[in-house]
Amino acid sequence: MSEAIPHDPVLQQFPEVEWDEEFGTLIVPATKATEVAIWLRDNHAFRLDYCSNVTGIDYLDREFKEKVKNEEGKTETIIHKDPARMEVAYHLYSMEKRTGPLVMKQRTTREKPEAQSLTPVWRSCELQEREIYDLFGINFTGHPDQRRILMWDEFEGHPMRKDYVEPFDYEWEPTPHDEILEKHQKGKVIF
Repeated sequence: MSEAIPHDPVLQQFPEVEWDEEFGTLIVPATKATEVAIWLRDNHAFRLDYCSNVTGIDYLDREFKEKVKNEEGKTETIIHKDPARMEVAYHLYSMEKRTGPLVMKQRTTREKPEAQSLTPVWRSCELQEREIYDLFGINFTGHPDQRRILMWDEFEGHPMRKDYVEPFDYEWEPTPHDEILEKHQKGKVIF
């Protein structure tokens, strides 16, 4: 399944959707994500009936430089600022047409990360959106069961965020494995 999926019809149908040429992805406003997803799934030209992967992405503020020539012919350096943001990327395929992937992203802020859940559109998103919620802290509006899936309920924070700082104060509890290791070190247990 490597046949390219055309993106122009999506941009014509939804003017607020952007095409990111660098990464070859559709950038969909979070408020339109469900509408665009249903259209991509149900439109006969696409029939994107399977979402294979959902992932979270965390971008910090960054600056990049571009060298341009000014009116006098001298080279100047222009500094561009790319603000911090978070994204949720969906990798979509058509099993019927054997095409894909088409990558669709929802962008959100780092301060209040929210995206629309696409679980009602593609059931395969359910556990992956829970994982993104757990590790990145992105809230999915409309998710049928948004709760932690990897970290324990009392865990504070979201460990895949780039600003996450691991605390030093986790309580250490001895386990039976520790007792066996201690006995082994004393020569009382032979492996």
